[in-house]
Amino acid sequence: MNDDEDKQLSEAEAELEIRQARKFNPSEAIARMAGPGAMKGASPVSEVQQAETEIGTWVRGHVSDASGVLPVLLHRHLKGSERLLENLDRPLVALAGYCQHVLDSDYLLKELVRETDVEWGQRMDERPHFEQEGAPPHANDPYTVESIRTALEDALKLLPSGNQRLDD
Repeated sequence: MNDDEDKQLSEAEAELEIRQARKFNPSEAIARMAGPGAMKGASPVSEVQQAETEIGTWVRGHVSDASGVLPVLLHRHLKGSERLLENLDRPLVALAGYCQHVLDSDYLLKELVRETDVEWGQRMDERPHFEQEGAPPHANDPYTVESIRTALEDALKLLPSGNQRLDD
């Protein structure tokens, strides 16, 4: 054997000793499957998941809603959406675009209110209060067209517009 082969053999033996001394866990298995250097400088969380998480965190912290249903629905509507996939590096811009899109359409706004009412009813194990055209909202209805409109408008005031770059 020449010196290079001896060196490679001794390095392999040293690595084997190190591996035998430590406990094997799922993280180790994933790292071995990925191969050497696979995770260097990269996040183990995909860009899509990072963007979805940023939206979820933002809506839970900034969209006022006592029962927490509206933030969940906003997050759900954006997860995996084309709007989000086109703005992976700026997920809050995608959220702002979605909010504006809903506000620009009476139909979409009413659908979001209906969906929010249904979700609220399921969570609270109560019958939801749906708004009737031309009738005032039920006194115990936590989600009305006006309350959702206000929540989305308030969110838009805090969100960046499409031409801004998010740095924080």
